[in-house]
Amino acid sequence: MENLSYNNQFGVAKLVLIVGFFLLAYMLYNLTVSIYDNYQIEQHIAEFQNKNKALADENSKKLEDFQYYTSREYIEKIAKQNLGLVNPGEKVIIIPDKDLVVISEDQNSEEVAQQIRAGWSTPKKWWKFFFSSNPYKV
Repeated sequence: MENLSYNNQFGVAKLVLIVGFFLLAYMLYNLTVSIYDNYQIEQHIAEFQNKNKALADENSKKLEDFQYYTSREYIEKIAKQNLGLVNPGEKVIIIPDKDLVVISEDQNSEEVAQQIRAGWSTPKKWWKFFFSSNPYKV
C-alpha cells in the first residue's frame, strides 16, 4: 500500500513538472514574441522619425526658397536681367563677346563681316556653315 502511495505521489510530481515545463515554454514563447514585436515597433518609430526629419528639412528649405524668391533683392535682380531695368544712379556695363564688333555708320557692314570671317579658324567656319545661318551663301 505504501508502494502504491509512493508511485501515486511520484506520478503527481511528474505531472506537475510536465505541466510546469509546458507553462514555462509557453511563457518564454510569449516573451520572445513580445520582444520581437517591440523591436519591430521601435524600427517603425525610428523610420518615421527619419522621415519626419527629412520632411522638416525639406519644409525649411522650401520656406527659405520662398523667402528668397519673394525678397526685394531677387525681384530687383530678375527685373534687371529680364526687363533691363536700372535703378536711378546705376550705370550698365555691357561686356561684349570676342566676335562682337561695333560698326560705325561710315563703315561698310559687309566689309567688316569679311574681316571677321577671315579671322575664324577652319573648324569654326565649317561649324558656322553647317549649324548656323550660313555667311558664305551668295
